[in-house]
Amino acid sequence: MCFRLQEKDPTFWNTWAQKTLKNALTLQTLNTNKAKNVILFLGDGMGVPTVTATRILKGQLSGHYGEETQLEMDKFPFVSLAKTYNTDAQVPDSAGTATAYLCGVKANEGTLGVSAAAVRSQCNTTKGNEVTSILKWAKDAGKSVGIVTTTRVNHATPSAAYAHCVDRDWYSDNEMPAEALMHGCKDIARQLFENIPNIDVIMGGGRKFMYPQNTSDVEYPTQPKMSGTRKDGRNLVQEWIDKMKDKKGNYVWNKQQLLSLNPNNVDYLLGLFEPSELAYELERNNDSDPSLTEMVDVAIKVLKKNQNGFYLLVEGGRIDHGHHEGKAKLALYDAVEMDRAIGRADLLTSIHETLTVVTADHSHVFTFGGYTLRGNSIFGLAPKVSDADQKPFTAISYGNGPGYKIVNGGRENISTVNYESSHYQAQAAVPLLSETHGGDDVAVFAKGPMAHLLHGIHEQNYIPHVMAYAACIGQNQNHCMSSGGTVGLQPAFSSMASVLAVTRFLW
Repeated sequence: MCFRLQEKDPTFWNTWAQKTLKNALTLQTLNTNKAKNVILFLGDGMGVPTVTATRILKGQLSGHYGEETQLEMDKFPFVSLAKTYNTDAQVPDSAGTATAYLCGVKANEGTLGVSAAAVRSQCNTTKGNEVTSILKWAKDAGKSVGIVTTTRVNHATPSAAYAHCVDRDWYSDNEMPAEALMHGCKDIARQLFENIPNIDVIMGGGRKFMYPQNTSDVEYPTQPKMSGTRKDGRNLVQEWIDKMKDKKGNYVWNKQQLLSLNPNNVDYLLGLFEPSELAYELERNNDSDPSLTEMVDVAIKVLKKNQNGFYLLVEGGRIDHGHHEGKAKLALYDAVEMDRAIGRADLLTSIHETLTVVTADHSHVFTFGGYTLRGNSIFGLAPKVSDADQKPFTAISYGNGPGYKIVNGGRENISTVNYESSHYQAQAAVPLLSETHGGDDVAVFAKGPMAHLLHGIHEQNYIPHVMAYAACIGQNQNHCMSSGGTVGLQPAFSSMASVLAVTRFLW
């Protein structure tokens, strides 16, 4: 392999390191401004191996080796690790983790916006155990708030921002048991419109959960599986349109409608672009379906009109789905698109007044290795065949999942298949219909006001407490100055006695 000429010269590496060092020294002057705006980018299932593979793919898509490429999140000055376990699970799910990084409280697997005192699927454990999210704290403080996702808007990640539900699968009343409905529990789609009135921007998928049963979908009228699911007969979209007709509210369901809007004339925006999840980025219809970057662009332009600032949750949700299917190419292209969206948000905001955090809810049992050479296609083969079965293998593999295959009593010879196709399922060690999450810590990237508070290794529920502290919303406001643009540095606890009390509680 012919490396770039400058890489063979020690001066190249020394100069690069010295430049990095010079930049690092500037971080000694901490940004203690008050965060007018707060943005959380959540890559669902984007563990550290996924971040690294995404970096390589991004570079290779631009014609480079890839390893030396910088992701937008790589440019963030502060990086920490978050421990992702649920209160009842060593390896977590996306609902319990969402409750942690949005509501500031760790919770049980499969539950949304409720404490660990609530039991999954038991409706009668909901009442009294509700916990609120940073989206609500921001709304209560007079900020505009938004949710943008590539999943359905009532999927696990976005739902924890507004719902209090003991089962993440209660998308509409159609998915709820009769007992739960009888005891007064509400489905997640209904809670989206009722729990926090007037969420300013909502974009993603999930149309079918908003319409009465058997209502044909506007985009897929001949496909019954895309039709409405609601048993209560309510048309939640029409209810929203009627409510917002005099409030500069706009409902859109395709890319053309979205991009034709003038954000200056929009105060409320509901965009539902698919009956369920949005398409993978690699399979997206560029004419009819907006990209995550396009949705983020419009969302910020609508939200930033508020002089009090905004809070925005952005989820690259299908990274997770690609991994579950064992289809790394689908997952990584979605991760590259989320990185583009991060870059777009950077252009539309200022680091002086916007705290931006990028993280994941959990990891996956995804990895790549095999002593691949520099610039090897991230979807390519290891340079040597296995010394155990003398067959080639791809750099990417999974610890478990649907890619496990036995052919003629042994591991499949992948030279007989197209291992660089979009739907190739990388080989897995353990056969499962769906690949599982991983239990490892995830990275937390941060920039902007008070970003330095995201350092070291922390529990995942620490994240919204930092964001709220920086924005002077929620429970920590005593440190906020009544005038000027900076946030005080005194600790949230006013006395050593308080610290000792918490320490005794933890141990």
